[in-house]
Amino acid sequence: MLEKLSEGLKEALSKITKSGYIDKKVLDDLAKDIQKSLISADVDLILAQNLTKKIEERALNEKPAAGLTPKEHVVKIVYDELVKLVGKKPEIMIKPGKIMFIGLYGSGKTTSIGKVAKYYQKVGLRPVLIGCDIHRPGAMDQLMQLSSQINVPCYAPKDTKDPVEILKTGFEKFKKYDVKIIDASGRSSLDKELAVELKKMADFAKPEEVLLTIPADLGQAAGEQAKGFKELVGITGIFLTKMDGTARGGGAITSCAITGAPIKFIGIGEKIDAIEVFDPERFISRLIGFGDIQGLLEKAKEADFKPEAAEKIIEGKFTMNEFLEQLKAMQKMGSLKSVMGMMPGLPKLPKGLDLDKQENKMKKWSIMIQSMTKQEREDPTLIDASRAKRIAKGSGVNETDVRDLLKSYEQMRKVVKMFSGGGMKRGMLSKFAKKFKGF
Repeated sequence: MLEKLSEGLKEALSKITKSGYIDKKVLDDLAKDIQKSLISADVDLILAQNLTKKIEERALNEKPAAGLTPKEHVVKIVYDELVKLVGKKPEIMIKPGKIMFIGLYGSGKTTSIGKVAKYYQKVGLRPVLIGCDIHRPGAMDQLMQLSSQINVPCYAPKDTKDPVEILKTGFEKFKKYDVKIIDASGRSSLDKELAVELKKMADFAKPEEVLLTIPADLGQAAGEQAKGFKELVGITGIFLTKMDGTARGGGAITSCAITGAPIKFIGIGEKIDAIEVFDPERFISRLIGFGDIQGLLEKAKEADFKPEAAEKIIEGKFTMNEFLEQLKAMQKMGSLKSVMGMMPGLPKLPKGLDLDKQENKMKKWSIMIQSMTKQEREDPTLIDASRAKRIAKGSGVNETDVRDLLKSYEQMRKVVKMFSGGGMKRGMLSKFAKKFKGF
């Protein structure tokens, strides 16, 4: 997300860490670099100027906190001010209740509903979907298909044109479920007719949350839309969609923050689990290259990295079975791009490295390993030319792909052997495995 902004901010901060000392000129250059990066991400010019002015003032007048060098002090000020810029940490409803989704056509409302339902499944609550988009052709069918995909009950009748009537039946039908997620009607623009309909629904349903979906590619115009819905309908938060495919997300985030409408969730990809609770501190931490260890651990837990597999690796046992386990867990964690963005201090990736290509390669590897016999998985040295041909045929790839897998496995096996051999390194890995087990 926001790769150009992230690169610009990292570059600006790296100049600070490389400089011999901090003076007015260094801070002026830092301010210009940060301004340029923010404006390129569609952040309002005045907002960007005010931010950098505040950074300069604090860096020149405040004394570093105990234990911080002057350079670290400046970096911390930049981090603090960027966090303030993108808004406060939202409160997320983690209890039974009702959520009403609203949004204009093309905002990604229905997909966002599926993502939020999946989120509530993961936190241990039982969600249901209720379709009240009575105007858009195919809206009810789309919601039903989505509910089937994520295995969540859904009530979306096509023969009822009164959304309040749908809500009455839906609430009665699903009264034993925890989180009732309502798909309200959309429009191409927020008009009086839509506002009246939404108000009627909200008055009847009394939802704890009214979430507005806004695509991040709207940039600064997202703020105007948030303000309009907030005044006419009342919203408790925003689900910002399409964050993975736009350079204008900075404008969308900051303009929503100005309206006082908190961003509660962000969509970071097309997959149904590509959703994050918007946490300004963690968001900025990743943006400027500090990583997000907590987020990484949460994803690892969701991916079900097996501690016993880690123990086997620590003991030096690393067959194709262990390799397959790690590949499956990595795929559950989400895209390589998002996972790598959570790793602190990761150097800039080499030019030409296509992470999407690497992801596709990992998927192929999983299929190839599953096409191997039990003996081949335990001892890949058994795989000769004829066996490679059979594996390639069985997994729909060519023999070059099989050789590529064997080469990558061998490289990984050597790395594992290196870490499992020494006392201190082995002890560190063992300690990590135990800690992770109790996370």
